[in-house]
Amino acid sequence: MYASSLHARFMHCPTSKHYQTAKRVLRYIKGTLDYGLEYVKGKNAMLIGLCDSDWGGSIEDSKSTSGYAFFFGSGVFSWASVTQNYVVLSTVEAKYIRSHYTGHLA
Repeated sequence: MYASSLHARFMHCPTSKHYQTAKRVLRYIKGTLDYGLEYVKGKNAMLIGLCDSDWGGSIEDSKSTSGYAFFFGSGVFSWASVTQNYVVLSTVEAKYIRSHYTGHLA
């Protein structure tokens, strides 16, 4: 999931390095096709939602990344990772902008 979202950032101008690493990700996916998520009826399942953001984590442009993931039982069913449009100067600003994308200010 992380590798795919990271590659998506470079779709507008990919290089041969991006092509090589994309092939590596596809080889990994091909080798893990039998993996899966299991939802067992009657087993105690809990809904969990997580969100977070970093502060200037991108080396290229110092922009922050916000993301969330929702889990039910043993598997994730929804996730997102978004590079923020602004360069922030503090962790408070990063959290404020994250709340715009995720609806949570924590």
